Amino acid sequence: MKLADTDILILPGLGNSGPGHWQVRWAERMTTAAIVEQADWDEPDLDDWVATIDQACRLTERPIVLVAHSLAVMAVAHAAARLPANVRGAFLVSPPDIELNPAVPEETAPFRPVPRDPLPFPSMLVASSNDPYVSLERAVEFANCWGSDFHQAGEAGHINTDSGHGPWPEGLLMFTRLMQRL
Repeated sequence: MKLADTDILILPGLGNSGPGHWQVRWAERMTTAAIVEQADWDEPDLDDWVATIDQACRLTERPIVLVAHSLAVMAVAHAAARLPANVRGAFLVSPPDIELNPAVPEETAPFRPVPRDPLPFPSMLVASSNDPYVSLERAVEFANCWGSDFHQAGEAGHINTDSGHGPWPEGLLMFTRLMQRL
């Protein structure tokens, strides 16, 4: 699938993706990309986040690929069954273990339990071996449940600006592989 023929919806996690974050940089570089703005980034409401993602998907008839980071990965898992058929794929990065990891902020509690149903579109899940919010084993479990291709990003932390991932060119290569698969 060609990038020019696809709407890329970028879905930041808890607290939003600030300046310099790879999601913001991708949105600035990709002419067909847009960041989906949530009403409340700091005290997220599951129903509101799911409805916002669904509405953003329904505003276009072009093929859509979702690019979700952190808590937005869980929002995609919750929203997946209701999303329109023009959602053709998802790039899922650093899903937090909102059920078992005590380091995950309490604000994520409304997103429990983690959905385990397969996603109705192809996806790739990327996780790091030293993410403070999810073990590699749990990330693999999520990928298996959702039917996602799994890619280990090495020791990359939470794959955000705090872990040194501004432009994240390796992620762009992984995203390109997903796009070629679609």
